[in-house]
Amino acid sequence: MEIKSLPALSDNYIFLLHDPHNNTAAVVDPAEAKPVLKCLDELGAKLVAILNTHHHADHVGANKKLMKKFPDVCIYGGKEDQGRIPGQQVFLEEGDTVKFAEKMAKVYFVPGHTRGHIAYYFPPHDSEGKGDLFCGDTIFAGGCGRLFEGTPAQMVNSLTKLRNLPDNTRVWCAHEYTLSNLKFAVTVEQDNNELQNRYQAIIKARKNQQATVPSLLGEEKKTNPFLRWDQPALQSLTGMNDPARVFGKIRGMKDNF
Repeated sequence: MEIKSLPALSDNYIFLLHDPHNNTAAVVDPAEAKPVLKCLDELGAKLVAILNTHHHADHVGANKKLMKKFPDVCIYGGKEDQGRIPGQQVFLEEGDTVKFAEKMAKVYFVPGHTRGHIAYYFPPHDSEGKGDLFCGDTIFAGGCGRLFEGTPAQMVNSLTKLRNLPDNTRVWCAHEYTLSNLKFAVTVEQDNNELQNRYQAIIKARKNQQATVPSLLGEEKKTNPFLRWDQPALQSLTGMNDPARVFGKIRGMKDNF
Protein backbone atom coordinates (compact mmCIF):
# COMPACT_ATOMS: atom_id res chain seq x y z
CA MET A 1 0.00 0.00 0.00
CA GLU A 2 1.42 3.34 -1.09
CA ILE A 3 0.36 6.53 0.71
CA LYS A 4 0.13 9.84 -1.13
CA SER A 5 -0.20 13.03 0.93
CA LEU A 6 -2.24 15.66 -0.91
CA PRO A 7 -2.30 19.26 0.41
CA ALA A 8 -5.78 20.80 0.29
CA LEU A 9 -7.57 23.99 1.29
CA SER A 10 -5.28 26.21 3.41
CA ASP A 11 -3.69 23.64 5.71
CA ASN A 12 -5.46 20.27 5.26
CA TYR A 13 -3.96 16.99 4.15
CA ILE A 14 -5.89 14.37 2.21
CA PHE A 15 -4.33 10.90 2.18
CA LEU A 16 -4.70 8.70 -0.87
CA LEU A 17 -3.97 5.01 -0.36
CA HIS A 18 -2.93 3.22 -3.56
CA ASP A 19 -2.92 -0.52 -4.20
CA PRO A 20 -0.51 -0.85 -7.15
CA HIS A 21 -1.34 -4.53 -7.69
CA ASN A 22 -5.05 -3.92 -8.35
CA ASN A 23 -4.61 -0.24 -9.28
CA THR A 24 -7.33 0.77 -6.86
CA ALA A 25 -7.32 3.59 -4.32
CA ALA A 26 -8.93 4.68 -1.08
CA VAL A 27 -8.95 8.23 0.19
CA VAL A 28 -8.95 9.45 3.79
CA ASP A 29 -10.90 12.62 4.61
CA PRO A 30 -11.25 14.18 1.15
CA ALA A 31 -11.59 17.90 1.84
CA GLU A 32 -11.87 18.76 -1.84
CA ALA A 33 -12.11 16.73 -5.04
CA LYS A 34 -9.57 18.36 -7.35
CA PRO A 35 -6.31 17.06 -5.81
CA VAL A 36 -7.83 13.59 -5.39
CA LEU A 37 -8.99 13.39 -9.01
CA LYS A 38 -5.63 14.70 -10.22
CA CYS A 39 -3.74 12.05 -8.26
CA LEU A 40 -6.09 9.28 -9.39
CA ASP A 41 -5.66 10.40 -13.00
CA GLU A 42 -1.87 10.36 -12.67
CA LEU A 43 -1.99 6.86 -11.19
CA GLY A 44 -4.68 5.64 -13.55
CA ALA A 45 -6.37 4.21 -10.46
CA LYS A 46 -10.01 3.61 -9.57
CA LEU A 47 -11.35 5.00 -6.29
CA VAL A 48 -13.10 2.22 -4.35
CA ALA A 49 -13.35 3.60 -0.81
CA ILE A 50 -13.61 6.84 1.17
CA LEU A 51 -12.53 6.59 4.81
CA ASN A 52 -13.95 9.48 6.82
CA THR A 53 -12.79 10.12 10.39
CA HIS A 54 -15.53 12.62 11.28
CA HIS A 55 -18.23 14.81 9.78
CA HIS A 56 -16.58 18.23 9.56
CA ALA A 57 -16.80 19.86 6.12
CA ASP A 58 -13.03 20.03 5.66
CA HIS A 59 -12.97 16.22 5.91
CA VAL A 60 -16.04 15.21 3.90
CA GLY A 61 -16.31 18.13 1.48
CA ALA A 62 -15.53 16.08 -1.63
CA ASN A 63 -17.64 13.01 -0.87
CA LYS A 64 -20.50 13.92 -3.21
CA LYS A 65 -18.26 14.89 -6.16
CA LEU A 66 -16.23 11.72 -5.80
CA MET A 67 -19.43 9.64 -5.61
CA LYS A 68 -20.56 11.13 -8.93
CA LYS A 69 -17.23 10.27 -10.55
CA PHE A 70 -17.05 6.81 -8.97
CA PRO A 71 -20.63 5.58 -8.36
CA ASP A 72 -19.45 2.28 -6.84
CA VAL A 73 -17.26 3.89 -4.18
CA CYS A 74 -17.94 2.72 -0.62
CA ILE A 75 -18.04 5.46 2.04
CA TYR A 76 -17.04 4.59 5.60
CA GLY A 77 -17.50 6.58 8.79
CA GLY A 78 -18.35 6.22 12.46
CA LYS A 79 -21.71 4.91 13.62
CA GLU A 80 -22.22 8.04 15.74
CA ASP A 81 -21.91 10.20 12.62
CA GLN A 82 -24.90 8.62 10.90
CA GLY A 83 -26.73 11.36 9.01
CA ARG A 84 -23.76 13.74 9.16
CA ILE A 85 -21.39 12.25 6.55
CA PRO A 86 -22.52 12.63 2.90
CA GLY A 87 -23.11 9.27 1.23
CA GLN A 88 -22.05 7.18 4.21
CA GLN A 89 -22.81 3.49 3.68
CA VAL A 90 -20.80 1.74 6.40
CA PHE A 91 -21.24 2.69 10.07
CA LEU A 92 -18.16 1.67 12.03
CA GLU A 93 -17.71 0.97 15.72
CA GLU A 94 -14.74 0.35 18.00
CA GLY A 95 -12.94 -2.84 17.00
CA ASP A 96 -14.38 -3.07 13.48
CA THR A 97 -11.96 -3.60 10.60
CA VAL A 98 -11.67 -2.16 7.11
CA LYS A 99 -9.75 -4.03 4.41
CA PHE A 100 -7.78 -2.34 1.65
CA ALA A 101 -4.82 -3.52 -0.44
CA GLU A 102 -4.70 -6.83 1.46
CA LYS A 103 -4.20 -4.87 4.68
CA MET A 104 -6.65 -4.68 7.55
CA ALA A 105 -7.23 -1.42 9.41
CA LYS A 106 -8.54 -1.55 12.96
CA VAL A 107 -11.12 1.08 13.86
CA TYR A 108 -10.83 3.08 17.09
CA PHE A 109 -13.69 5.14 18.49
CA VAL A 110 -12.02 8.37 19.62
CA PRO A 111 -14.62 11.00 20.59
CA GLY A 112 -13.53 14.36 21.96
CA HIS A 113 -12.98 16.64 18.98
CA THR A 114 -16.43 15.48 17.86
CA ARG A 115 -18.83 12.95 19.35
CA GLY A 116 -18.50 10.54 16.42
CA HIS A 117 -14.79 10.68 15.63
CA ILE A 118 -13.01 7.46 14.63
CA ALA A 119 -9.43 6.58 13.63
CA TYR A 120 -8.05 3.90 11.32
CA TYR A 121 -4.88 1.97 12.21
CA PHE A 122 -3.03 -0.25 9.74
CA PRO A 123 -0.48 -2.35 11.66
CA PRO A 124 2.92 -3.11 10.13
CA HIS A 125 3.54 -6.36 8.27
CA ASP A 126 6.38 -7.26 10.64
CA SER A 127 8.21 -6.01 13.72
CA GLU A 128 10.61 -3.97 11.59
CA GLY A 129 7.93 -2.10 9.67
CA LYS A 130 5.91 0.98 10.49
CA GLY A 131 2.20 1.08 11.20
CA ASP A 132 -0.03 3.83 9.83
CA LEU A 133 -2.56 5.77 11.92
CA PHE A 134 -5.11 7.99 10.20
CA CYS A 135 -6.41 9.97 13.16
CA GLY A 136 -8.16 12.96 11.58
CA ASP A 137 -8.21 15.79 14.13
CA THR A 138 -7.66 13.70 17.29
CA ILE A 139 -3.85 13.86 17.40
CA PHE A 140 -1.92 16.52 15.55
CA ALA A 141 1.84 16.64 15.25
CA GLY A 142 2.67 18.38 18.51
CA GLY A 143 -0.99 18.92 19.42
CA CYS A 144 -4.57 17.66 19.42
CA GLY A 145 -7.97 18.77 18.17
CA ARG A 146 -10.18 21.27 19.96
CA LEU A 147 -13.00 19.85 22.06
CA PHE A 148 -16.01 20.88 20.00
CA GLU A 149 -18.39 18.11 21.07
CA GLY A 150 -16.56 16.17 23.77
CA THR A 151 -15.10 16.47 27.25
CA PRO A 152 -11.50 16.38 28.50
CA ALA A 153 -12.19 12.95 30.04
CA GLN A 154 -13.42 11.61 26.69
CA MET A 155 -10.40 13.02 24.89
CA VAL A 156 -7.95 11.57 27.41
CA ASN A 157 -9.60 8.17 26.99
CA SER A 158 -9.38 8.49 23.20
CA LEU A 159 -5.77 9.68 23.24
CA THR A 160 -4.84 6.86 25.61
CA LYS A 161 -6.04 4.31 23.06
CA LEU A 162 -3.86 5.87 20.38
CA ARG A 163 -0.92 6.53 22.70
CA ASN A 164 -0.82 2.79 23.42
CA LEU A 165 -0.01 1.98 19.78
CA PRO A 166 3.63 1.14 18.91
CA ASP A 167 6.21 3.94 18.81
CA ASN A 168 6.99 3.20 15.15
CA THR A 169 3.47 4.17 14.08
CA ARG A 170 3.31 6.95 11.50
CA VAL A 171 0.75 9.57 12.52
CA TRP A 172 -1.06 10.87 9.45
CA CYS A 173 -2.94 13.79 10.98
CA ALA A 174 -5.15 15.97 8.81
CA HIS A 175 -3.63 19.45 9.24
CA GLU A 176 -0.28 21.23 8.93
CA TYR A 177 -0.42 22.76 12.40
CA THR A 178 2.91 21.51 13.72
CA LEU A 179 4.79 24.79 13.95
CA SER A 180 2.03 26.61 15.85
CA ASN A 181 1.49 23.56 18.06
CA LEU A 182 5.14 23.38 19.06
CA LYS A 183 5.33 27.13 19.57
CA PHE A 184 2.79 26.57 22.34
CA ALA A 185 4.29 23.29 23.57
CA VAL A 186 7.68 24.82 24.40
CA THR A 187 5.95 27.28 26.74
CA VAL A 188 4.49 24.51 28.91
CA GLU A 189 7.49 22.14 28.94
CA GLN A 190 10.45 24.48 28.85
CA ASP A 191 12.92 21.91 30.20
CA ASN A 192 12.06 19.21 27.63
CA ASN A 193 15.21 19.12 25.49
CA GLU A 194 13.73 16.75 22.90
CA LEU A 195 10.81 19.14 22.47
CA GLN A 196 13.13 22.14 22.08
CA ASN A 197 15.15 20.25 19.44
CA ARG A 198 12.01 19.23 17.59
CA TYR A 199 10.75 22.81 17.60
CA GLN A 200 13.97 24.08 16.02
CA ALA A 201 13.86 21.33 13.38
CA ILE A 202 10.25 22.17 12.53
CA ILE A 203 11.05 25.88 12.20
CA LYS A 204 13.71 24.97 9.64
CA ALA A 205 11.44 22.51 7.81
CA ARG A 206 8.60 25.01 7.45
CA LYS A 207 10.96 27.75 6.26
CA ASN A 208 11.82 25.32 3.46
CA GLN A 209 8.12 24.58 2.82
CA GLN A 210 8.57 20.98 3.90
CA ALA A 211 5.61 18.97 5.18
CA THR A 212 5.82 17.87 8.82
CA VAL A 213 3.22 15.10 8.49
CA PRO A 214 3.48 12.21 9.12
CA SER A 215 5.27 12.20 12.45
CA LEU A 216 6.16 9.15 14.51
CA LEU A 217 4.06 8.28 17.53
CA GLY A 218 7.18 7.67 19.61
CA GLU A 219 8.21 11.29 19.00
CA GLU A 220 4.72 12.49 19.91
CA LYS A 221 4.87 10.63 23.22
CA LYS A 222 8.08 12.48 24.09
CA THR A 223 7.21 15.97 22.84
CA ASN A 224 3.42 16.43 22.46
CA PRO A 225 2.04 17.90 25.72
CA PHE A 226 -1.45 16.56 24.97
CA LEU A 227 -0.12 13.00 25.30
CA ARG A 228 1.85 13.80 28.47
CA TRP A 229 -0.74 14.55 31.15
CA ASP A 230 1.05 12.10 33.47
CA GLN A 231 4.38 13.95 33.35
CA PRO A 232 5.45 15.69 36.60
CA ALA A 233 6.34 18.94 34.80
CA LEU A 234 2.81 19.32 33.40
CA GLN A 235 1.18 18.24 36.64
CA SER A 236 3.27 20.84 38.46
CA LEU A 237 2.39 23.52 35.91
CA THR A 238 -1.33 22.88 36.24
CA GLY A 239 -1.31 22.12 39.98
CA MET A 240 -3.27 18.94 39.29
CA ASN A 241 -2.63 15.24 38.83
CA ASP A 242 -5.97 13.91 37.57
CA PRO A 243 -5.40 13.12 33.86
CA ALA A 244 -8.59 14.75 32.57
CA ARG A 245 -8.04 17.91 34.63
CA VAL A 246 -4.38 18.23 33.61
CA PHE A 247 -5.31 17.72 29.97
CA GLY A 248 -8.28 20.09 30.20
CA LYS A 249 -6.14 22.83 31.71
CA ILE A 250 -3.49 22.53 28.99
CA ARG A 251 -6.14 22.41 26.26
CA GLY A 252 -7.67 25.57 27.67
CA MET A 253 -4.27 27.29 27.70
CA LYS A 254 -3.77 26.34 24.06
CA ASP A 255 -7.23 27.62 23.11
CA ASN A 256 -6.25 31.04 24.48
CA PHE A 257 -2.64 31.02 23.29
